[in-house]
Amino acid sequence: MSIFLNIYRKILNFMLSLSVKSNPIPSDPIGELDLDKQKCFLYLLPYTSQTDLLILHKNCLQLGLPDPLLNNKINGDQLPRFVFLDRGRRFFKSQQLTENTRTLFSKYFELHRSHPELDVQLVPVSVLWGRSPGREKKLPHLRFLGRLQKLWAMIWFGRDNFVRFSKAVSLRDMAHLQGSDDEIALKLTRVAKIHFAKQRTSATGPRLPDRQAMFRQILQSSAVQEAIADEAKNKKIDHTKATKNAEDILHEIAADVSHESLRLADRFLGWLWNKLYRGIDVKNGDRVRKLAIEGHEIVYIPCHRSHIDYLLLSYVLYHQGLVPPHIAAGINLNFWPVGGRFRSWGAFFIRRTFSGNRLYSTVFRQYLSELFHRGYAVEFFIEGGRSRTGRLLAPKTGMLSMTLQALMEGQTRPISLVPVYVGYEHVLEVDTYAKELRGAAKEKENAGLVLRVIKKLRNMGKGYVNFGEPITLNTYLNQHYPNWKELHGEENKSWLNAAVDQIAEQVMRNINKAAAINAMNLIGTVLLSSRQRALSREQLLAQLSCYQQLLNNVSYSRDVIVPQESPEAMLEHVLGLDKVGIILEKDNFGEIIRLERSSAVLMTYYRNNIQHLFVLPSLIASIVIHHEAIQQSLLLQAVEKIYPFLKAELFMDFDQQEIKPFVAKIVAELQRQALINQHENMLSINKRNIRSLQLLAAGVREVVQRYYITLDFLQADPQIARGSLEKESQSVAQRLSVLHGINAPEFFDKAVFSTFIASLRENGYFSENGGADSDKIAELARVLRPLLSSEVYLTISSSVESAVEKEKS
Repeated sequence: MSIFLNIYRKILNFMLSLSVKSNPIPSDPIGELDLDKQKCFLYLLPYTSQTDLLILHKNCLQLGLPDPLLNNKINGDQLPRFVFLDRGRRFFKSQQLTENTRTLFSKYFELHRSHPELDVQLVPVSVLWGRSPGREKKLPHLRFLGRLQKLWAMIWFGRDNFVRFSKAVSLRDMAHLQGSDDEIALKLTRVAKIHFAKQRTSATGPRLPDRQAMFRQILQSSAVQEAIADEAKNKKIDHTKATKNAEDILHEIAADVSHESLRLADRFLGWLWNKLYRGIDVKNGDRVRKLAIEGHEIVYIPCHRSHIDYLLLSYVLYHQGLVPPHIAAGINLNFWPVGGRFRSWGAFFIRRTFSGNRLYSTVFRQYLSELFHRGYAVEFFIEGGRSRTGRLLAPKTGMLSMTLQALMEGQTRPISLVPVYVGYEHVLEVDTYAKELRGAAKEKENAGLVLRVIKKLRNMGKGYVNFGEPITLNTYLNQHYPNWKELHGEENKSWLNAAVDQIAEQVMRNINKAAAINAMNLIGTVLLSSRQRALSREQLLAQLSCYQQLLNNVSYSRDVIVPQESPEAMLEHVLGLDKVGIILEKDNFGEIIRLERSSAVLMTYYRNNIQHLFVLPSLIASIVIHHEAIQQSLLLQAVEKIYPFLKAELFMDFDQQEIKPFVAKIVAELQRQALINQHENMLSINKRNIRSLQLLAAGVREVVQRYYITLDFLQADPQIARGSLEKESQSVAQRLSVLHGINAPEFFDKAVFSTFIASLRENGYFSENGGADSDKIAELARVLRPLLSSEVYLTISSSVESAVEKEKS
């Protein structure tokens, strides 16, 4: 290296250290991209730029990757560890390789032919300065930056710099392709240029629209024109007034994205997360980056825990090198001073109901279709609102239906739904949720509420974003509805409704498959399993270890995030969080970990986040405990009988035929942990560890009690109307919660009873005349009855008997 280049790099490095803070994408390229540090690396950069090379150098050292400024030493030969693809000329670009690039590739190919064991990893890397997509009717931003432009970028975009690593390409595979070295290198160059162009587009997104031109296009569409004519006719107003109404609706709905506003949001949200949380754990971001590179229209569908969800997902996507989506937000969030700010960050506002307003529904549907057509990523919350109980709510399918309709109307790019699990160790609004569940009215969002929330900012543990398994709509429909492109009219409406319901169900399951288990919800689950909400430190740690082993050895899904910290570390972490209601006390025998009574309802929220992961092990433990000894075949029959209702209520993913092997794995793990004994086909309690088995069994206790309430009503009156059945079941559950100290608010949630009754109907527990099938109901009740304590059984029986007699009189 020449002395002048060395001096130049040192000066440049000093300037970069003052003005540039870059972010690697992904944050762990070795793990996420399966890079092998034992092999040689060759970094491929798109343009000749010492600035980009030095930024790559700094990031590689921080990430533990080989230094690009050092040479590869291969059997006595020394070759550079980086190569520039293009000199960066903006005019009269040569289609040929530069002499240096051609010579370097030829040397690497020759070494691979001479040394069969050699396999150099070619790692494409691009350095992004700023992420502005530009606007329509303006010249696009040039891809290459000259020296003065790069100096300006260092000053203006120094804190908006990203280093994007891509999956490695094997030079051994390339060396064995047919053709000369120049031909192979040229082919590699073409592919790399396309890759870098797609990567840039995935980071910036399509150019922002000319808003007024977009509005004119939407208003002039045939569907909106028909709705305007209908509005004028029905309301007896002139066409101009009806058009003005449509335009006002569009202004109410539409986002007004500003890249500069997004950059400011990035700074603000970075401060906010540092204030609120001890870090954000992001998993499976590579799935979304892959879809973006492949040109998919991406629709993010997260679960909805908090208003923070809107901000967190956009922030995470921005730092994953992707475009923040346009977000369907409730109209209740369009208030001063944050409504305009949310709109500039990509929010478009939606009313709670479209019912009876054809003009609004048509304009909204056309706006959403236009977003898809222009290639903007979209985000909506399929639950419709925030979950107050910590469980997934039943899906609202309106937005999903409109998404499918956009696909059917000629959307050319494939549309992929990306379920997203968003979780927190402490939810900002959880105190408010508890008040609302106790009957308090929901407070309307306003500036005062925002200020009160800001005052609460404190240490709230960690946040989690886990991207679940995507569903590509084109592929799904081709598999399940092969003729979907040919169906029209009423025939179209019939299959579309069925498809929307099935896809919505799969989205919910994929969200639950990506659940994030953390110290808070795991410890909350253990403490709530104890009737007194208190355990000795030793018992709590032992139970945490039991759950960790169960989750690791009998995996619900490969996407589930399981904490790898020790039980001791998890406990100390939770005790260090602010105002979570878990306290440590001491007596003469040691330490006791106790959950305050006032915090018990709040803690059920966090337990419910992960209840679906433990419900089958809990059910198996409960059956073994209450029978003391049972044949494994009978246990399996009982689980198979109950599972369809758990699946519907908790959006579980296993099909009926998958239950048998999964139950076998759970039984084997419980035996390995010495919680149960197995002798041939008989399972029995291991009395030495009965306390751990009891705590595990408690996880399904309240679910079984709820089911039995409804079944007891159906046994007493098989012809009871569905509305009465839901209402009376809810009333008995409320009584049971008071008499037996049940803290979970979902225990007497009418929606949960509605889901159970619908599942009974779907599984053939009602006859064709609408009444309950008494034999099947009695058979299911016989399976559940042994799992109830005598006290609870007597309370249910007496309450149901009293309610039925009252109804008859």
